Amino acid sequence: MPTTQTPHRTPLKRVSQGSLFALSRSGAYPDAPHGLGFLEPAMSEFVDETEALQANIEGLKNLSDSLSKFNESFASWLYIMNMNALTVDWPQAATDTSFMMAKRRAEQDAINAMEALTAKKREAEAAAAADRTAMTEATDVELTFAGNVTTNTSAQTSKSATAPKKKPSGKAKLTAKEKKERISLRRSMETVIEGLLTAAPRGVKLIDLIKPPELIQARVNKCLIALVNRKVVRKDNNTGTVLYHWAGIP
Repeated sequence: MPTTQTPHRTPLKRVSQGSLFALSRSGAYPDAPHGLGFLEPAMSEFVDETEALQANIEGLKNLSDSLSKFNESFASWLYIMNMNALTVDWPQAATDTSFMMAKRRAEQDAINAMEALTAKKREAEAAAAADRTAMTEATDVELTFAGNVTTNTSAQTSKSATAPKKKPSGKAKLTAKEKKERISLRRSMETVIEGLLTAAPRGVKLIDLIKPPELIQARVNKCLIALVNRKVVRKDNNTGTVLYHWAGIP
């Protein structure tokens, strides 16, 4: 015979001792009504405990808020103290020694400025003295040359009165000394012009053109005076130092 299989059935679970049914049948609440009426006293205790828990949670929340405010206030206080240290406590701040050093430095700068001004004045005075000396020498040379020419003219006049007349020549003959002096003066003039052309953009001082023994200060000054009179060279003393600039042939 074929065997019949019994359907699978879930076994019944035993009722736990803490179940509602056992609680309702227990003797803890003998006067509890039938059904769910026994829950009322249990729920009242649960509500009381829940309210106590809520009160504790609110207390913890208030404590957390107080701690947050304290942390924020304390952090602000620390930040303010840090900023106060940065704005008040300056290790590199100036001291009395710093002010004394600054005063000494200012006095030294004033002394250096006065010395530089004095040196410029001395240079200007030396240049002016050199100009006056050159002008005096040039005047003496011109007077001497004029005297020589007058003497030669008077001598020639006296000779012409006694000697027979000759046909006048086109140019007066120069002596060997005058020719040599003229050649030397021409070389000096060429050297001075060369120095002016070399330093054309920025100008040149009189001292820079002196090249002894041939080109002394008096000769350089004489050449420069002649060039300035012919407006070939421009003299400039706006900066406190006398400079000569090449202006070109007009």
